[in-house]
Amino acid sequence: MRDAVTNLIRNYDVTGRYLDRNAIDSLKSYFSSGTDRIAAAAIINANSAAIAKGAGARLFEEVPELIRAGGNAYTTRRYSACLRDMDYYLRYASYALVAGDNNVLDERVLQGLREVYNSLGVPIGPTVRGIQIMKEMVKAMVADAGIADTSFIDVPFDHLAREFSDPSL
Repeated sequence: MRDAVTNLIRNYDVTGRYLDRNAIDSLKSYFSSGTDRIAAAAIINANSAAIAKGAGARLFEEVPELIRAGGNAYTTRRYSACLRDMDYYLRYASYALVAGDNNVLDERVLQGLREVYNSLGVPIGPTVRGIQIMKEMVKAMVADAGIADTSFIDVPFDHLAREFSDPSL
């Protein structure tokens, strides 16, 4: 797993360059937002079960056919699997927040998952919507904790949603 710092240094090392102004600015940005990213991860950690459960409830309210007979979240086992997966995305999004890099999402979550979902008949649209709902919930919690700029929360959640939605995966 890489973070923003190791990725930046690796890229400069591969090309044999010293860190330039852009690199220094990227590092400054990473370190200046560090406290907020760690606070957001702590909020996610403390509320993970409530976030996954709340996002699931909201998703099933918006798309009730998922929990009706024949739906992909019908039966206790499938419902639980859906909430488990949402918790899984939330946990890895928190890792990406702390790292300041989406590499962990690509390596540990996205590689091959879309194909698995397609083979199992899991609908991608509701999966993406569930991720978006969790992002909205986390942003609200982080804002309630006094962090004014919550835009950094978007990055890992939007990456997950975009990659799930990409038909070329």
